[in-house]
Amino acid sequence: MGFKTKIRFLHKWLGLISGLIVFIISITGCIFCFHDEIKDITRKEWRLVEPQNKPFILPSVLEKKAKEIVPKNKTSMVSYYGKNRSAIVYTYSETENLYLYFNPYTGKYLKTENPETDFFIIVEYIHLYLLLPDYIGKHIIGGATIIFILLLISGLIQWWPKKRSDLKRSLTVKWSAKWRRVNYDWHNTSGFYILIIALILAITGLTFTYEWVGDGIYKTFNFGGDKAVETKLPVIDTTQFKTNSITAIDRAYIQTTKLQPDAEMLFVLIPQQKGDIISTGAYPHTLRYDHQSNYYFHPNDGELIEKQPFENKTLGLQIVEMNYGIHTGQILDLPGKIIAFIASLFAAALPVSGFVIWYGRKYKRKKFKA
Repeated sequence: MGFKTKIRFLHKWLGLISGLIVFIISITGCIFCFHDEIKDITRKEWRLVEPQNKPFILPSVLEKKAKEIVPKNKTSMVSYYGKNRSAIVYTYSETENLYLYFNPYTGKYLKTENPETDFFIIVEYIHLYLLLPDYIGKHIIGGATIIFILLLISGLIQWWPKKRSDLKRSLTVKWSAKWRRVNYDWHNTSGFYILIIALILAITGLTFTYEWVGDGIYKTFNFGGDKAVETKLPVIDTTQFKTNSITAIDRAYIQTTKLQPDAEMLFVLIPQQKGDIISTGAYPHTLRYDHQSNYYFHPNDGELIEKQPFENKTLGLQIVEMNYGIHTGQILDLPGKIIAFIASLFAAALPVSGFVIWYGRKYKRKKFKA
């Protein structure tokens, strides 16, 4: 067999093996892409609030209110999402996780959400784990994603025209032809047009499955280095430790707002056990999880231990932390999400059109033999 014949054989069988999983990954990515915009429309009663010209309520107050509503749950994080958005207290117990929404200006309780019954969270879990146990599902998803990357590369090799004069034909669909030819042209041309975006989505998606992918991205942009060293939490003296100092949590929050006065979104991680520090994070834009600045405070008195503003991080860590925004397209706001949505939709169509090509050829051979 010639080189292209071998590539075609590899492309066909890899596509048949992974096609269904790739379709599920891509179509759930499409559904999840605009989840914030859809939820803002369908759940605006508890996601959106009237902006007021006064500061937000302190995290200790919201934590206390959440404790009154779900006394058996512990608080893991308090998040502020913007001037016109609810604050959320994230809580957990041995049996469930609950998200409690509050008006950040008045402290009024608005809603409790259970992520296990939330449509978009279920879609996200299908996207990440196929709703299987994570230690099983993530490897199936990861394996299919790696195969998809190989399919994109092998597809490009097959698509590549032998002559420059054939380039125009390779870039267009002959809509006037029979439907099988249209399907064949569509498979080839759509795969080419989304190639770069699909590769970016696939590689950034792999970071959620395999830590070594994120480490590889970090080392690539830093020309080496160790991500674990840069992201290592500071060590503190716990001899005078006071469990969950409310005053310290509030001080950490207040200092973070002063260090990042223009941040639209901010979170405070609540210490869970002795030795845990208070971590805060600030983002410049609402519902965009990139350009994150991090600060670390002592749990006794909220004293600043270490600061790590985004601009002081290495390029490698900046890229790694922008991974979610790149993967979802939100790093470019609405235009980026539209690009990610279209690329995911076309990616979902590739295994379908590829299967039609394979089945058509197989059926044609059987018909010819008969």
